[in-house]
Amino acid sequence: MMEKAAEPLRVEVGPTEAVSALLVQPPQPRACYVFAHGAGAGMAHASMEAAARGLAERGIASLRYQFPYMEKGSKRPDPPALAHAAVRAAVTEAARNYPALPLIAGGKSFGGRMTSQAQAASPLPGVRGLAFLGFPLHPAGKPASDRAKHLAEVEIPMLFLQGTRDALAELSLLKPVVKGLGSRATLHLLEAADHSFHVLKSSGRNDRAVLDEALDAFAAWVDEIVR
Repeated sequence: MMEKAAEPLRVEVGPTEAVSALLVQPPQPRACYVFAHGAGAGMAHASMEAAARGLAERGIASLRYQFPYMEKGSKRPDPPALAHAAVRAAVTEAARNYPALPLIAGGKSFGGRMTSQAQAASPLPGVRGLAFLGFPLHPAGKPASDRAKHLAEVEIPMLFLQGTRDALAELSLLKPVVKGLGSRATLHLLEAADHSFHVLKSSGRNDRAVLDEALDAFAAWVDEIVR
C-alpha cells in the first residue's frame, strides 16, 4: 500500500512569519522525521522528495518545511535565530499532527546544522534523536571542526550519514568529532558518496543504491532509539 500524496501545510514561525511544509505519511508510521532542507535548495528538491518517500516506504513519516529565506525566494540563509525559530515551529507542527509518535529532527547539510544548534540551545520538545543527511562540518576547502562545538551540548542520540567523498566533512576531522560525542553519536559512512550522496559511475554504485543504504541505516537507528 502506497502512502498518500504529500499534504501541504503552513507552519507559523512567528506573528508575521509563516512557511510552507509537506507532510508525507505512510499508513502506520512508527516515527516522524522533521526534515530541514540544505542551504541551496528547498523542500521540493528531488533529493528531498526521494528521501521523504523512501522513509515512508520504511514506515517513517516526514514533515519537510521551508526556512523563511527559501520561502521568500532569497539565496541568503536566515540568521541562526530565525532558522532556529523555524526548526522549533516545524517540530511543534509535527507534534500537532502526530502527538503519539516519537519525533526525529534534522535534515540535509545546513538544515541539519540549524536543527542541532536549536537542540543544543534548548531541547526540542518530543524530539528523541537528531539525524543528519550530510553534516556540514566545514566549508569546502577549509577543513576545521568549529561547527561541531555545539554538538557537545546535545544530549539525545545523533546519527551522521556521511559520504566518504564529502568535501564539507573530511573524515580525519569528522571521526574524532563523532568519537568525542560518545555513545550518543552514530556514524554511518556511505562509500564513495559526496556531500549530496552522489557517486561516480566508476564507483560501481548508483545514487539510488546509496540513498537506499542511507535510509535503511536511518530506519534501523530509529528502531534502536525509540524501542
